[in-house]
Amino acid sequence: MANNSTEDDKSLVSMNSETENDNNTEESEKIMIIDPETEELDFNHSRLSKLENLEPLTKIKKLCFTWNLIKKIENLDTLSTLVELELRDNQLTVIENLDALVNLELLDLSFNRIKKIEGLTNLKSLKKLFLSSNKITKIENISHLKNLTILEVGDNKIREIENLEGLENLSELYLGKNKISKIQRLHTLKNLTLLSVQSNRIQCLENLTELTQLEELYVSENGIVNIEGLEKCPKLSTLDLAFNKIKKISHIDHLEELEEFWINNNEIEDWTTIEVLTANKKLKTIYLEHNPISKDPSYRRKIKLILPWLSQLDATLCR
Repeated sequence: MANNSTEDDKSLVSMNSETENDNNTEESEKIMIIDPETEELDFNHSRLSKLENLEPLTKIKKLCFTWNLIKKIENLDTLSTLVELELRDNQLTVIENLDALVNLELLDLSFNRIKKIEGLTNLKSLKKLFLSSNKITKIENISHLKNLTILEVGDNKIREIENLEGLENLSELYLGKNKISKIQRLHTLKNLTLLSVQSNRIQCLENLTELTQLEELYVSENGIVNIEGLEKCPKLSTLDLAFNKIKKISHIDHLEELEEFWINNNEIEDWTTIEVLTANKKLKTIYLEHNPISKDPSYRRKIKLILPWLSQLDATLCR
């Protein structure tokens, strides 16, 4: 039987469950509110199958229902004070019944069975939206979320980057593990500092010229052959190009802020291409393992001679 109370905080919530005598099957637990004045409740791993009995919560700000058996978003109409709602790892198929949550700033619906982004019309205060590991095929119905700073839609079935107009305040965009073949339609995201498009079908670094504030770029596990298109991204401090098909390091000498460079598991075999990195004086960490050059018996010594300011080479600190 789950109980979210602690000795210090007598708290908040009581859960109850019953066992059927006939077949010894445990019923799903139900929510019982002990303190209607509470501002935070956590029902993580509580075997809940339904959202109900939440009406007494007049001051609630944070609700967590991760790892439950909830199939439907419902009975939240009275929770207008809610700021954070976590429903990750449930059995949801539709985004619905959120209209009353006008003060919501964080919504986590990751690891469910959702097929479409919808039902967010009234959530104009939303700042963080997490929808990873669902069955979403299209980015849509979010352009009105003017305050959104983080959008996570990784591990879905998305084929195109689209419909991001209006998200001028977006700073972090996660699109990894989808079916995207082209970087495009990002020109309105002037304040983007992090872009992750790992594990897609991208073959070319392109259409990044408007992302002048970009600090972190993750493009590992794609089909990229050349390093290019980064001329207007001078603030990059982290560049992840691991697990691609790159043979030559080029066009990054202008990245004066570069500190982390991951280019392991590529096809680099010419030592002269490493010398390009002498222009990146702030470089602290580089991953080059599983390239042809890493088979050289003097691999580590040569790298440290070329780049003596490195703090870490692959997984090992430099001395």
